[in-house]
Amino acid sequence: MKVRLKKYCVITILLVVFLGNGFSQNNDISLLRKINLNRNVKFDTFFEIVTQSDAPISLLTPTAIFCVGLIKKDSLTKTKGIVIGGSLVLSSAITFGLKYSIKRERPFITYNDIQNVVSEESPSFPSGHTTMAFSTATSISLMYPKWYVIAPAFIWASSVGYSRMHLGVHYPSDVVVGSMVGIGSAFLSRFLTNKILQKN
Repeated sequence: MKVRLKKYCVITILLVVFLGNGFSQNNDISLLRKINLNRNVKFDTFFEIVTQSDAPISLLTPTAIFCVGLIKKDSLTKTKGIVIGGSLVLSSAITFGLKYSIKRERPFITYNDIQNVVSEESPSFPSGHTTMAFSTATSISLMYPKWYVIAPAFIWASSVGYSRMHLGVHYPSDVVVGSMVGIGSAFLSRFLTNKILQKN
């Protein structure tokens, strides 16, 4: 487990640095243009709802699970809520650190032709919405490894990631790294929680 975790961390860091330094910016903006400029505007409102669902779902999920465990006096369920909540805290901290150290401008600021349907002021890299969604989807899938949990969780997370490009507020690389940070945070949260519980 330790070896796999270390390998994952090294790969993640290398990819974050690689993508953060603008791996083929031309390909990045080219793909975004294909998504954003060729989008069906009839779906703009739908994707606005999808993109805004990340925080409510990500915050309510661990809270609800932990409360159920508290009411039922079920320590395993409470632990699952802690792992999911811990993943959210880790992913948010990593995202914040990356955003304000790299300070990549939003695509609609750098490129006038990109049509931003919603307004965002924070730095672009990585996508915080995507990070949060994949953190939640991965951690809940780890805690409840059933296909009927995993499938909808990742369909929702992927939809959130796509919505950020559809709405013109993120580059594809922002979304890719955001998903990686979210997934990595979920595994790290489970690892750290298990370590802490083993000591107690």
